Amino acid sequence: MKKNKLEETTKIALFRGKEVRKTIHKNEWWFVIVDVISVLTDSVQPEGYIKDMRRRDTELAKGWGQIATLLLIKTAGGFQKVNCANTESIFRIIQSIPSPKAEPFKRWLARVGYERIKEIEDPELATKRTKALYKAKGYSDAWIEKRMRGIAVRETLTDQWQKRGVKLKKEYAILTAEISKATFGMTPSQYKKFKKLRRENLRDHMNDLELIFTMLGEASTTEITKNKNAQGFDRNKKTAKQGGSVAGKARKDLERKSGKKVSIKENYLKIPEGRKRLK
Repeated sequence: MKKNKLEETTKIALFRGKEVRKTIHKNEWWFVIVDVISVLTDSVQPEGYIKDMRRRDTELAKGWGQIATLLLIKTAGGFQKVNCANTESIFRIIQSIPSPKAEPFKRWLARVGYERIKEIEDPELATKRTKALYKAKGYSDAWIEKRMRGIAVRETLTDQWQKRGVKLKKEYAILTAEISKATFGMTPSQYKKFKKLRRENLRDHMNDLELIFTMLGEASTTEITKNKNAQGFDRNKKTAKQGGSVAGKARKDLERKSGKKVSIKENYLKIPEGRKRLK
């Protein structure tokens, strides 16, 4: 995953059946400290355990500012800043935990780090891993191919924005909203409400046509942005509207001729896409 994307994406790793949230920061995995403490100590109050640990280990406490970094992590209340640490810092924290679980966790961390390095060297491995995750969730092969293509189209667009002076996460969100509004008549947040989603990824709950028109809007925006050499946020906002309108006109034309709406309220919260026929 590249830097300066719209938002850091929280992933869930499993260590002996327990969740450890992690995210990519500075091109490496960073782990939620409180999750690590929880799986290694079985503490019912891992936050309190961390305070006690820092009190016992004065050297750890001195360097806590270099170990713990606040990063955006998906929580039950939405994205919030949570203390995280990279693999090196997690190893230092483990040194202060007198637990027999520490050694297996060290090996687990090393394996996760190794997998990330291999994915950086060969991005195709990351693609295969993502496909396998969608397959395990019950998505069909045809849907997965469209979803993966959509991810590639999205990355091409955000790369263009980055090159043209769009830097802030808020700006990425605004530009994305302009494309979606012109394509579907709804911003992403409105679309999520339409589908009765909360923290879930909107695109993971789109059917084939919704994904296709999403791709069309973003691919059109990329093409217009490059051809017009749009620089800066304001000009890219205009091209985002123009790119979205290309997809919006195509969507309306299809709806008019087919007699059916492209945007539908159904989602995949309860029944996987591979076992569900959307109307």
